[in-house]
Amino acid sequence: MNDHYVRWFEDVRLKDVPEVGGKTASLGELSALLAADGGRVPDGFALTAEAYRDALTATGAWQELRSLLSDLDHHNVALLAERAAAARKLVYDATGNNRLTREIANAYRGLEGKCGAGVAVAVRSSATAEDLPNASFAGQHESFLNVRGETAVIEACRRCFASIFTDRAIVYRIDNGFDHFKVALSVGVMKMVRADLGASGVIFTLDTESGFCDVVFVTGIWGLGENIVQGKVDPDEFYVHKPTFRKGFRAVLSRALGGKQMQLIYASRRGATTENMPTPKAARECFCLTDAEVLELAGYAIRIEDHYSKLAGRPTPMDIEWAKDGEDGRLYIVQARPETAASRRAPNAFEIYTLKGAGPVLATGRAVGEKIASGKVRIVAGAHQLAAFQPGEVLVAESTSPDWEPVMKTAAAIVTRRGGRTCHAAIVARELGLPAVVGAEDAVEKLATGTSVTVSCADGEIGKVYDRELPFEVIRIALDALPRPRTQIMVNLGDPELAYHTAMLPNDGVGLARMEFIINQHIGVHPMALVHPEKVTSKKAQAAIARLVHLPATSRFLCRQAFGGDRYDRRCLLSEARHRAVVGFQDQ
Repeated sequence: MNDHYVRWFEDVRLKDVPEVGGKTASLGELSALLAADGGRVPDGFALTAEAYRDALTATGAWQELRSLLSDLDHHNVALLAERAAAARKLVYDATGNNRLTREIANAYRGLEGKCGAGVAVAVRSSATAEDLPNASFAGQHESFLNVRGETAVIEACRRCFASIFTDRAIVYRIDNGFDHFKVALSVGVMKMVRADLGASGVIFTLDTESGFCDVVFVTGIWGLGENIVQGKVDPDEFYVHKPTFRKGFRAVLSRALGGKQMQLIYASRRGATTENMPTPKAARECFCLTDAEVLELAGYAIRIEDHYSKLAGRPTPMDIEWAKDGEDGRLYIVQARPETAASRRAPNAFEIYTLKGAGPVLATGRAVGEKIASGKVRIVAGAHQLAAFQPGEVLVAESTSPDWEPVMKTAAAIVTRRGGRTCHAAIVARELGLPAVVGAEDAVEKLATGTSVTVSCADGEIGKVYDRELPFEVIRIALDALPRPRTQIMVNLGDPELAYHTAMLPNDGVGLARMEFIINQHIGVHPMALVHPEKVTSKKAQAAIARLVHLPATSRFLCRQAFGGDRYDRRCLLSEARHRAVVGFQDQ
């Protein structure tokens, strides 16, 4: 039996995945990697996978677990819930032994010695098959935030161990070919970053929808990060171009203000650790990150991607979580794992979906993927309504949760009222290859159960839900069978939102976008109306402009939106992709 079940982050590296799981091993690797660059990873410790195995062996729980899971029909939702609950109880009871609880208490006291008495911690699962290049296990196990005191930390650790048998984790392992009994769980205990007083979010080192790999995609919200992952709010979004960043030309390529409707903070009432509060109007109307902070995060993300790519021996796009501490004002990296959806698309083939009909648009939001699907609407207000969902229907909800995944796998498409492109619904839709529209404000009100709709994500960043089932075409092209002409084929782009998607098609360059298209489609207001707002007499136009402008100096809005900065340059080349894709702006 192992004599010591605790490993501190500073002593852990990626090679320790079998002992502390993917999540914690990555935290240790990040801590060593970023320290030289001024980056920060919160302090903490891990309870090893051996602690989990020894606890189950000591109580003889293995055989009973095998009996519960060996003949399980995971499509039977009621049976799955019953067996999973019984399995979790076995693990919870087993991990309450004296030796393990004593070591948890001692380690927490050690963390108090470093960070202060009663330090708040996050208790998070870390599976030995987690955060791998071919399987993320994202959202399958439980996490607990703002946990304080020895007793509460021990309880959270036991519940975390037991979450290896959540309904969704069992289904995920079966669907991805993992043996339940060859995957063990470690638990990470990490000092909380006071993002409840600051901000948090997710970074991808590629464009999540097109797979375009030359950008860093940063999303952020006010408060703790659970809301962004669960899709309860619409986040701010930022893009940074990697090749120009590496050359020293560091600017935010584009930014989009999100609704940030709620913020998760430390709870003020007894019996709860966190609570959601409405975000004040002033906070909703400004970005949660400055440009300098976006660029700092982009620098960390590029450094992390380079490091993991070197270790893997191949390009490895990353999925990274960050948090800003509202007390010290600093940015922290709290998780990093290989991205497992967009980066795994077959590079030798692509599909083009095209609508062949037209109809009324019922709802719009952020497009996830590039596909089209039709089906009957099923509005789901909560988990209690999932049993009524029929395969092939369009799932419409406020947001989704990991517990819904067995049903989401059978949907034709997914539509949510809240969420951005890094939320749970978006991540699952990408992994399943389903079209999804997230952050569709009026979806729940305008769509009705039983009506037929068409969900289209084939027109760039805006996803649309059309009335009725519309005809569409799918063209599949094998690139290895496509002859390449001697003449270079270059694309003159009109809509800048299609830049990343177009760059992924076979071409020798994506060319200069015309300024009038940028103004018409991306900015949405004539520049002279911003230079001389006093000359705009229409009340309707004034209101529309007010909704667009979120900066103190309205005359700088055009330049910031189009050029990603406060300065207008005569020529600003913003993209130089691996296909030499160029999106530029020129004043002639």
